[in-house]
Amino acid sequence: MKVSLFVTCLTDLFAPDVGLAVVKTLEYFGCTVDFPTAQTCCGQPSYNNGFMDDARALAARMIEVFHDADYVVTPSGSCCAMIRDHYVELFRDDSAQRKMAEDFVARCYEYVEFLTKILKVDLTGLTLPKEEKFTYHYTCHLRALGLTGEPTIRLLQQIGGVKFIEMEKAEQCCGFGGTFAIKHSDISGAMVRDKVACGSKTGADTMIVNDGGCAMNIGGAGHRTSAPFRVQHIAQIIAAAIEHSAEVQHP
Repeated sequence: MKVSLFVTCLTDLFAPDVGLAVVKTLEYFGCTVDFPTAQTCCGQPSYNNGFMDDARALAARMIEVFHDADYVVTPSGSCCAMIRDHYVELFRDDSAQRKMAEDFVARCYEYVEFLTKILKVDLTGLTLPKEEKFTYHYTCHLRALGLTGEPTIRLLQQIGGVKFIEMEKAEQCCGFGGTFAIKHSDISGAMVRDKVACGSKTGADTMIVNDGGCAMNIGGAGHRTSAPFRVQHIAQIIAAAIEHSAEVQHP
């Protein structure tokens, strides 16, 4: 199965290890992964600020760059939601481009969605080097994709060594929201401090956050307040389990 990775701006600049983990895990499950180097932004910042012409130009570029991909997989729920929710509408007055957008949208998946709906993976044969406690932040844009937190939690609980602890207000926004954090910084700051407090109460070693913006926001706030947990994408956990399981089988 051929998969093209849409790594997203924040993953590329702030969390490249997440992109590497996505590739490693997809290859483990039998995918051939390529990375179109011409990819840039999906257009979400322009769209959110009302610059529709700029957003449209970036969307058209994305569609062209990934024209030959069988599947497009991204580790970011927010970027995937931008594509799913707005690309077709951006080209409502251009029938040819709208058809291309519809085709592209149909091939684009968020990472966990792709693992569970397309690959239908089973992680029960994998285990971590030692027992770790995890909690999970359910990002807003996953709701926009019609996804719940259950698939991520189910994948986590299939891995040996994982102890899952539910977090209070897991579904509550972390306060990032892209430009919201800039325009309403006081409110945003209060929201992320509440999220960090909820995460700290769980006693978890790691908070799983499957969106680059949320991960950057929560991770930054956690660092500033010396929170006891780290922030990681589920792809990093699966990759670590794959690596450890391989070492156990072939020491």
